[in-house]
Amino acid sequence: MRLRAAPRDARFYNLLTAAAGNIVDTVGVLDRFVRAEASEREPIKQEMRRLEHVGDDHTHAIIELIDVTFVTPFDREDIYRLAVRLDDVVDHADEVVDLATLYGCERYPDGVFEQVELLKKAATLTAEAMPMLRTPKDLVPYWQEINEVENAADQVHRRLLSLLFSGEYEPLTVMKLKDIVDGLEEAADAFEHAADVMHTIAVKES
Repeated sequence: MRLRAAPRDARFYNLLTAAAGNIVDTVGVLDRFVRAEASEREPIKQEMRRLEHVGDDHTHAIIELIDVTFVTPFDREDIYRLAVRLDDVVDHADEVVDLATLYGCERYPDGVFEQVELLKKAATLTAEAMPMLRTPKDLVPYWQEINEVENAADQVHRRLLSLLFSGEYEPLTVMKLKDIVDGLEEAADAFEHAADVMHTIAVKES
């Protein structure tokens, strides 16, 4: 068992929990964006950009806290990696919205909505799990559920690729939509990567 003098303040836990909460908001905005009419998307895009800045602020605050804290609750490298992985989710969601706007995508295959629903589930699981970092042994169900969500996201992604290359869409539309569905898949992967870091923390602290 690792012996570590635990800091009295809860700033790391609070910042990581806030970052996870921002992901829930981000994925909610992503859901609104893909379901909105094209004429209604601009303010939703602006809200996404605001949340991306919020995510950056959380990440920077965590990194700055690592730099000034003598004893951290767990390894500095793991805290840094977790903060970056959480920020990756927000960045991928923001990129999807930005590309969809630039490409002028008006409608999406139904599988895109399935992808976003799975991201919403992963966001909720992550936000609920983050406070459990204080007692990492309680996180086992979280890892299992995140793995199930990511596997489901992989299946939806493969079905979407099959649809896009079936000949139903014009080549230029295929290129645009593929960037969108790939970006959503990268967001799902980022959730799994964050869960992997939390698993590493739990193993080290056990």
